Parts: sequence; C-alpha cells; structure tokens
Amino acid sequence: MKPRYQRLALIAALVTAVGGASALVLNAFQSNLVFFYSPAQVAAKEAPVGRSFRLGGLVEVGSVRRDGVTVRFVVTDTVQAIPVRYQGILPDLFKEGKGVVAQGQVGADGVFVAREVLAKHDENYMPPEAADALKRASKESHR
Repeated sequence: MKPRYQRLALIAALVTAVGGASALVLNAFQSNLVFFYSPAQVAAKEAPVGRSFRLGGLVEVGSVRRDGVTVRFVVTDTVQAIPVRYQGILPDLFKEGKGVVAQGQVGADGVFVAREVLAKHDENYMPPEAADALKRASKESHR
C-alpha cells in the first residue's frame, strides 16, 4: 500500500473513531437529560410518558399523608394538582404550602412516583422553573 493511501486510511479511521465517540457521548447526555414540568403541563399531557422528569410547585396544604416510610402528597401550581407518592426520607425543609421539586415519572394510575424530593432551602428561594410555572399558572387563572 502506498504511503498516500495509508495516510488516507489513518485519517478515515480517526474520523470514524471521533464520530463514534461523539455519538456515544451525545446519546449518554440525551438519556440523562431531565426536564422540568409544572402540574398544569403534566395534566395537559405535555410531560413525557415513561421517562423521568421533574415536577415542581407547592405542596398543597392538608395533603401530606404518611404511611411508614411512604409519603403521599399533592403538588399544585394553583391551577392543577398532581398526586405524588414518595418512598424514603423527606428533606427537613419539606412542609405543606412550601415549594418542592420531585424527580420521577407518572405511573399508570396517574400518580407521580418520585425517586427524589427536593425542598427549597430558605424563605426566598424557589427554582426559577417553578417560579415561572407558578406565575404562568396564576396569569392563566385570571383570564
């Protein structure tokens, strides 16, 4: 094989290797992407089915029910409410009427099954996505 063809074969192999590695990295990135949805978006079926996503809003007052390590509560954006089931220990700052973000997916029964629950960490903090969703929901309810 001539040196010229050897160089071309080497370049082709490098391009193929870089392309394959890029495809693997992008695929891993895509499968680990988790989007945020408000209860109104989940109720409107905008959330992905069978994929994990984040649900954020306020814990509805009077909705928290504890059964051992299983906790059931309702997340609302003041327009829609989504029931949530979580098995585990909740953060210390988890309270009714306060902001929460839960990560998981909607089950066949329409209940959001959370794998992780995050509570806001101080009086002034709320995830930007949750704050925007609450603002949009309140604007839509006043129409």
